Amino acid sequence: MILTWDIIRRTIEVLWLINVGLAIWTVFRSHRDISSTWAWLLILSILPYVGFILYLFTGRQLSHDDIFSIKTEQKKFRDRFLNEQNKLLRIHDLLPSKDQSPRSRRLVELNLNNDDALLTFNNKVETFVDGQVLFKNILKNIDQAKNSINIEFYTFYDDQLGNQVLHALEEAASRGVKIRILYDASGSRGTHPSFFKKLRQLGGQAQPFISTAGNRFFTTPRANYHLHRKLVIIDNEVGYIGGFNIGDQYVDRSPKFGHWRDTHLRVVGQSALLMEIRFAMDWNTSCRKSHLPKYNVDSLIENFKLKVIQSDNLVPMQIVSSGPDNSDFGIRRAYEKIIAQAQNYVYIQTPYLIPGDSILEALIIAAKSGVDVRIMIPSMPDHPFVYRATEYYAKYLVNNGVKVYKYDNGFIHAKTIVSGSNIASVGSANQDFRSYQLNFEVNAFTYSSKLTKELKEIFEEDLKDSTLLTKEYFDNQSNWSKFKQYFSRLLSPIL
Repeated sequence: MILTWDIIRRTIEVLWLINVGLAIWTVFRSHRDISSTWAWLLILSILPYVGFILYLFTGRQLSHDDIFSIKTEQKKFRDRFLNEQNKLLRIHDLLPSKDQSPRSRRLVELNLNNDDALLTFNNKVETFVDGQVLFKNILKNIDQAKNSINIEFYTFYDDQLGNQVLHALEEAASRGVKIRILYDASGSRGTHPSFFKKLRQLGGQAQPFISTAGNRFFTTPRANYHLHRKLVIIDNEVGYIGGFNIGDQYVDRSPKFGHWRDTHLRVVGQSALLMEIRFAMDWNTSCRKSHLPKYNVDSLIENFKLKVIQSDNLVPMQIVSSGPDNSDFGIRRAYEKIIAQAQNYVYIQTPYLIPGDSILEALIIAAKSGVDVRIMIPSMPDHPFVYRATEYYAKYLVNNGVKVYKYDNGFIHAKTIVSGSNIASVGSANQDFRSYQLNFEVNAFTYSSKLTKELKEIFEEDLKDSTLLTKEYFDNQSNWSKFKQYFSRLLSPIL
């Protein structure tokens, strides 16, 4: 019996050493940041075999072929207009005089040089913070569409709202309008491809995004690299961008979340065409797996002309994208720039607060420099580990002079940042590792004193339904809650 147990013990030791060796080889063979590397080493080491299953579906990186395809689509557009816009920047103060400042000029140049994000001017913008009002407007625009409707969402649920939107699209398709739908299969869990059967019969097209397309169950990284963008573009002229998805919970029909507080923009102008080009790139990349017809990006490029138009009623705007297809971290770096150069205030709304070290330090430095830094997070979880990690970082920021509020009137899902007299961002990117590095995101960065004032007032109105978190609030939490926060924080680079 002693010999038998000794053999078992030695076998376990050997298997554990093999597991550790495989963990090191698996993690280090892929280029990733050091925090993610250590997080995966922890998971693979303390959860033998189970950890490798988790890694298979959440840790594997996007293939080089897929990345190359995305970059190829982007290059077609970038090479055409970058030089032209740089020349305009050298010749003109592009922003209207009341919105011109060294801060906004530097942010414009950062987004242009870092993400090839062109600055457009003739944009009329309307803000939505209520899902029912937003989708009433989207459905109205769908009913008025004449030529094309392109939709790109993380979530397109087969529920009451999803069917309402789909029926409107089917009606448009029956009128001869060209319909394309791009969705994330994981984010739209429960929505079967047959959901779009009638739309396809009417000539419409729908496909899942590249990272979840096809039948390669064991070779496609399904739990990461999500299409997290939320775009609707109608007739190349009207664009919607922000944080809402298509599903009942986004129009206050969820007993779990209650009121859903989000922010979306309706844009009429050249930035809508830039959203269309973003959609076309994503569509064509996904067509490599689905074999649907590609979008003719050249036709969009031919219709795009850079124009400098200055008006207090128009909003200068850049459409900035980020994702695992590049290492420039366009949206994250723009966030860092806004925070680092803030002089008076920075207001941030985010459902997930798991910032990287650079943004974490920028927030603390700003607060300790006398900047009014305020962050609004939900008062309830939709992902348990993510929420506990959010609490950990909220506590850390509160202890370092940042004002953190929890929104009590339902669930806040808005992804906004407002600072100074004329700088704001609204889009799909949260303040977390996943949005910074793993998801495909898109934000509108705007340079309008009027719009910035409106978004600032929206934040201040939300404060009436929020509670300021204090050191005492966190000190009074149970030891079990504190343990969950510390443990979740260890996993934050891969949440």
